[in-house]
Amino acid sequence: MIPHGNARALTRALVAVDSRNPSLAADGPGEAACARLLAETLRAWEFRVELQETARGRPNVVARVGPAGGAALMFNGHLDTVGFEGLTHAPLGEERDGRLYGRGSADMKGGVAAMCAAAARAAASGSLQSEIVIAAVTDEEFSSLGTRALLDGGVRADACVVTEPTRLAIMPAHRGFAWLTLIVHGRAAHGSRYDVGVDAIRLAALVLAELDAYEYAELVTRTHPLLGRASLHASLVEGGIGISTYPDRCTVRIERRTLPGETGEDALRELEDAIARVRARRPELRTETRIDLAMPPSDVSPAAPVVRALDGAVRDAGVTPRLEGMSAWTDCALLNAAGIPAVCFGPGDIGVAHAATEWIELAEVERATDVLERLAAGWHRNGVPASG
Repeated sequence: MIPHGNARALTRALVAVDSRNPSLAADGPGEAACARLLAETLRAWEFRVELQETARGRPNVVARVGPAGGAALMFNGHLDTVGFEGLTHAPLGEERDGRLYGRGSADMKGGVAAMCAAAARAAASGSLQSEIVIAAVTDEEFSSLGTRALLDGGVRADACVVTEPTRLAIMPAHRGFAWLTLIVHGRAAHGSRYDVGVDAIRLAALVLAELDAYEYAELVTRTHPLLGRASLHASLVEGGIGISTYPDRCTVRIERRTLPGETGEDALRELEDAIARVRARRPELRTETRIDLAMPPSDVSPAAPVVRALDGAVRDAGVTPRLEGMSAWTDCALLNAAGIPAVCFGPGDIGVAHAATEWIELAEVERATDVLERLAAGWHRNGVPASG
């Protein structure tokens, strides 16, 4: 039994459960065991708990505490992790010098433990004036099945804190992304037959060179005060038949990181415009393009009630407030698109997420819990901070 509101103990318990995403690790068991552990813990802590299936054997944990009605505050975090490959330490928890090492410790079981313990402590103190919704979701690391199912199931709140690792900075914005595929068609021929062969790889390289020029002429001028500039890169290239054969096909996978106001369709249009410029010089260029996946950016005003409330809670907890942009994509984008202002705040460093050495300072989990408890206790029925 995990002691009531004990964030450190809950962090250790969650990290000790293998919850690798089966879409990323062939032998990954998914989130079910982790979800059951958390659900049992929250029931013991007197939350109202349900398990919401998102895929076979992969449930969200949706738990509520505090008075229903009025303005609810959601705490959201994911239970799935990436694989164990290359880890330099025990995958399911190894503690030393105040740090807990393990896959998912920073990304983001420490954050999930902090948000649950914070809500439990605020409820036990009798200070909650509105409902706190805990959403511990599946599949954020792959296609966000969990938060999509949460929203499709009608779970709503007036604001949300996603407890991704931010080193206790408040992060109200992050980039989106678009994954694009470019297929360039050539004509296979013997390496000596320049009069017949069409080199798909060289033509693809011309398109990449055009995109490179576009990035440094145009994308560098598109900036966001917290996120820096828009960007793109070529991620994967495949093509060719043999050393002495003109390649008949080249496939390039491109990632475009988008700023608020940009879409996946915008990124595809940029690619097609670059192709058109190359084709004007090389009419033999024949291509196919598509969007494989696009996720939107997220952007909440620093003046939004949830940001002001979080800033006040950080200050009250004795932590120096910092407003920064999140480098990675998160479920905040889906929540914001559904009309729930969502920002990131949590313990741990995103720089060690998915890394060979992943860890979290347990003292920082405690500090995050203190901040989130203050936020929960000060969240009024009208959805503004107590000082608002």
